[in-house]
Amino acid sequence: MKELDETEAFAKHAEIVTQELAVDPEYGLDESEVVARRNRHGPNQLRAHAKQSAFAILAHQFKGVIVWLLAFAAGLSFYFHDIAEGIAIVVVLAINAVIGFVTELRAARSMEALLDIASVTTRVRRGGRAQHIDAHDLVPGDVVLLDAGDVVTADLRLIEASNLQCDESVLTGESVPVPKQTGVVSPKAAIGDRSCMAFKGTAITQGAATGVVTATGMATELGHISHLVQTADSAASPLEKRLDRLGHRLVWLTLALAALVIGAGILRGHEVAAMLQTGVALAVAAVPEGLPVVATLSLARGMWRMAARNAIISNLSSVETLGATTVILTDKTGTLTENRMTVAGYLVADARLNLDREGEAVHFERDGRRVDLEQEVRLEPLLRIGALCNGASLGQGDEPPSGDPMELALLRVAQQAGQGRETLLTGCEKVSEYSFDQDTKMMASVHRNGEGFFYAIKGAPEAVIGNCSHVLGPQGVQDLDSTSRHEWEDRSRQAAGEGLRLLALAMKETDRDDEDPYAGLTLVGIVCLRDPLRSDVVGAIAAARAAGVRVVMMTGDHADTAAAIAGQAGLGTDEGHLTVIEGDELTDFDPQTPDPALSDRILAADVFARVAPATKLHLATLYQSRGHIVAMTGDGVNDAPALKKADIGIAMGQRGTEVAREAARMVLQDDSFGTIIAAMRQGRVIFDNIRKFVIYLMSCNVSEVLIVGLAVGAGLPMPLLPLQILFLNLVTDVFPAFALGLGAGDENVMRQPPRDPDEQIIDRHRWMTIAVLGGAITLATLAAFWLALHWLKLDDAPAVTVAFLTLALAQLWNVFNVRVPAARLFVNEVTRNPWVWGAILFCLVLIAAALWLPGLSEVLKLPDPGPAGLLLAVGASLGPLVIGQIFIVLRRAPDRQSPAQTTAKS
Repeated sequence: MKELDETEAFAKHAEIVTQELAVDPEYGLDESEVVARRNRHGPNQLRAHAKQSAFAILAHQFKGVIVWLLAFAAGLSFYFHDIAEGIAIVVVLAINAVIGFVTELRAARSMEALLDIASVTTRVRRGGRAQHIDAHDLVPGDVVLLDAGDVVTADLRLIEASNLQCDESVLTGESVPVPKQTGVVSPKAAIGDRSCMAFKGTAITQGAATGVVTATGMATELGHISHLVQTADSAASPLEKRLDRLGHRLVWLTLALAALVIGAGILRGHEVAAMLQTGVALAVAAVPEGLPVVATLSLARGMWRMAARNAIISNLSSVETLGATTVILTDKTGTLTENRMTVAGYLVADARLNLDREGEAVHFERDGRRVDLEQEVRLEPLLRIGALCNGASLGQGDEPPSGDPMELALLRVAQQAGQGRETLLTGCEKVSEYSFDQDTKMMASVHRNGEGFFYAIKGAPEAVIGNCSHVLGPQGVQDLDSTSRHEWEDRSRQAAGEGLRLLALAMKETDRDDEDPYAGLTLVGIVCLRDPLRSDVVGAIAAARAAGVRVVMMTGDHADTAAAIAGQAGLGTDEGHLTVIEGDELTDFDPQTPDPALSDRILAADVFARVAPATKLHLATLYQSRGHIVAMTGDGVNDAPALKKADIGIAMGQRGTEVAREAARMVLQDDSFGTIIAAMRQGRVIFDNIRKFVIYLMSCNVSEVLIVGLAVGAGLPMPLLPLQILFLNLVTDVFPAFALGLGAGDENVMRQPPRDPDEQIIDRHRWMTIAVLGGAITLATLAAFWLALHWLKLDDAPAVTVAFLTLALAQLWNVFNVRVPAARLFVNEVTRNPWVWGAILFCLVLIAAALWLPGLSEVLKLPDPGPAGLLLAVGASLGPLVIGQIFIVLRRAPDRQSPAQTTAKS
């Protein structure tokens, strides 16, 4: 057998393809040949994708640099026999890991879903007889027999086709079934234009066919998509990258401070072992142990909030990624539109009849006034032709509707207008039918009508109009001259430009049933069908525009239809200008070695039409290479690679395929585009809250580092012990920080541009805030410690208690220093947050327990400092709050900057 180039099968005559595959279509392959070919090509199944194990998910929780530093500090604690301190750090790591593990356990299983598609039987001709076999046993050269309702189980070159139509939406995104034929097509034809091929994973909606298998398994178009999903990178989220960069900075800061203090202590004559223990204390003080826990809990709560809004997030960090999104690459069918064809109206000779719906009832309007069947004589034949020349079925009882969506729409509108098929067929029995032909682009049905016959014809407007000699006008049948013909063609193009799909309806009445069905026709009108926009799309896209987020549509539809739908949805410029690029212009585009001019054109486009799966992946890659945070929406198999590659893949939960849902990081249970905007707002609020509690945590931890470092450098006793620092980091730091993470956020958050993708969690301005707040807490704590030693004449241990209490209370009051500068002093987003007050009250109880609860106070080494020591600590702790509020008043820089401003400063 000669090897067949599957990529050229559609560009060769069927006879040549069967010759190259060495098969007789009337006989098929014999069993010995099947075995030989299966040994050569393997089974007809997709390569299994390696499952992400529970162990791998658990290991992912320990990747952060901060986690590594904490583990190192725990190891040093155990080495120096500080068992309680080491255990406490390990508990922190365990809590963080458990939270992250539980929320991320639902890992992507995209390849399992792809395999489910192919798990069916198929009918083949082998050894001269038809038989059913497992689809996995198909081999190149097998002759497959197809009927309506079948799932195509391999890529086929069609040999015979009768009225055949395939639903290829899972591959191409095109909502309307594709007519098929047996002739050759261009070697450069896109998947959606290969009309002589039937592809694995698609479905037969109408007709019958015979095809020869040209590709199986991973060699099929579905297999190519499977490979793209497997190889598409799932990069770390922006938040993960930012926290990792912050962690690296903390590592170097910790090492530098520890080395400086240890060296200074040794030079002052302290023992090396004691100074190493001090280094551990500094490491504990420098690292915000609560940061991973609070970040994880805040993101998890964001997941719960989004779940309540029908947005299911499978990855914690993706919650924040939504807020940083700069561009949404969206599929059209089932995402912007409902993927449900409906009749919008009819074009007749002198007017346009618009259709309006009230529940299940329909009525027609002409020039804004309602008309009925008696007032508009052309309505009845329009409805009758659409219902009679029709191969679909609305179903009865539990039987679901079946057939072409456009034909179902014609049946539905006729039934709603009281012209159901059963009613029409009474006294109008079907005599014969001429199936849709790709060459004529028409179909016809012949019905007995009294003593004569009624021919009902529908098809492409240009084809039907070209075969009409008359037109049904308001006064009856009239001649269709060349001028009128051109007017009809212009009206058709105009309606198509509105995003409508068009079918011309014609008829003739004769006394014979064997005439040429397409000769001497009378044009009745053109039916306009629409795949309507989802009700929330226009508002959602407007909200995205207000938030500075671009929405770009990618679809398998033709450019005119795509542009019309995009315009209705509100894409493009404010003036309504749209830039459309068709998929054939992107055939040779490679994002790894892009042409600069073409890349700029692509990035400026609003709509991509007739795009292939690999192109979607390339487009997502290009946007990411230009610094964009990309969200990709979709519902079909063809969307899966780009959904996985995008920073945040968003799949439709109701209409989406299992492949798309498993490849995505976010699933919309209600398929509402508006839910994306609600989730995006939540993502932005979460990032702002994370930034607030990071500033809070870091200012508290900076103060601890400075307190220990300055005390050791000045020759003072240790003002804080490592276990005391850890207690503060895990108790008085974490709960107020978590309360900040639960804030409702700024009401104007969606009226601001997206953050610059390179913007850090902590920029220079916020590092200055951390330094000022941390410095104020340091001065207050050291002053209280010094006064306790030299003014109150306390011993070292009670003086340490004074320092501990001052630091603990100052850190609690510090939560009010992270408010928005523009907010009022007493009424702001922090003071209005009930979680903050609850956290402060809870922490006061814990601090009291640390001082006076038997057992705990001994472990922490906190003896009672007496009333004077307590008053000193409380009074000193209020100093940083006053300094912080003065700093806020003096500060004039905005809390949030535009991406351009941030980039310019950096």
